[in-house]
Amino acid sequence: MAGCTTLFGLFLGVSTLFEVCYSDVKCRNDDGEEVDWFILYKLPITYEVGLSYMYMDESTKGWTLSTKEISRRTGSLGNTLKPLLDFYDKKTEGFGYILYNDQPPDKYNAPSSFGHSKGVVMLDRQTGLWLSHSTPKFPEYRSKHFWPQSGNTNAQTFICVSFPYNQFRIIGLQLMYIHAYSFDSELPKTFPEELRCVAQRSCLPRREPWSSVQMLTSTMGRHFTSFAKYGRFKDDLYSGLIVDHMSQDLYVKGWGKMRSPLLSNCTLPHHVYNIKEVRFRRGGAFSDTQDHSKWCVTSDDSWACIADMNREESQMTRAGGAICTDDSAVGKAFGALISKFDECKRSHSTAHQREL
Repeated sequence: MAGCTTLFGLFLGVSTLFEVCYSDVKCRNDDGEEVDWFILYKLPITYEVGLSYMYMDESTKGWTLSTKEISRRTGSLGNTLKPLLDFYDKKTEGFGYILYNDQPPDKYNAPSSFGHSKGVVMLDRQTGLWLSHSTPKFPEYRSKHFWPQSGNTNAQTFICVSFPYNQFRIIGLQLMYIHAYSFDSELPKTFPEELRCVAQRSCLPRREPWSSVQMLTSTMGRHFTSFAKYGRFKDDLYSGLIVDHMSQDLYVKGWGKMRSPLLSNCTLPHHVYNIKEVRFRRGGAFSDTQDHSKWCVTSDDSWACIADMNREESQMTRAGGAICTDDSAVGKAFGALISKFDECKRSHSTAHQREL
């Protein structure tokens, strides 16, 4: 957890005591090592009882199959959540968190006035992290067994980015637009008011614009773009917001069991296509009915986003967002997954192979 160590130094012949501050609140890989960011793609139950996952960070240059199960405290998620799990016992001073999920770990879903969004924010006075994901009921409520068994069935995505403390005011603002449903939180009174307001479910945008696009700078100085829309935006996250900023066609992966899905859209200057099937190099393909993940990638693989929302009529009037990166290795890794997508509807919708 956060803390400072007093060290002795000698400068220009003068003895001096100084403090070096450190923080455990950072994204971590399967070995427990600090990473600036990671992306996980949990595989569906057809792969090793639904606990296997593909992992990517800056060092991997693409997907690698983890040797851990996603439910284990020794895997990337468990290592990253350790400060939170420890806090349940120790109540460490100077640590705070928000857990939000429109499908929280009790039996009741959040009211539809809240965002279709899921995530974890953890921070101390030096650093913190934003973990955005697609998994209902995650994490379990104040339990060391953080992984819900219901999460085994479908594929899911996670993105974790480590940020310095000064970025969390902006993150709080984005969560306000997303109108995140906080189901558990503890934040010191000195932490940014924007976060405290989200934790208390007491803030939301009061006037236009009904969307917010913000650049965030990670602990290591890398740029991520956060897209957020409030319900009064009344448009699709992808075709109404993200594609305008990308200036490229967009391929979108959403949940395949929606009541009123939006069709692929070619009426825009840049088209938006629905992904119907995903295939990793190792293992077979799986369809969008087995894949609860939400993500998108541009046609030239220059941008990739991990998102909260599906392309569905009712979600046009709900809040949500995405965290995007222009890291070419990430874009290529996601672009290579697309096995089938829907062309725009003319007389009927047809699934096509993407030319890679």
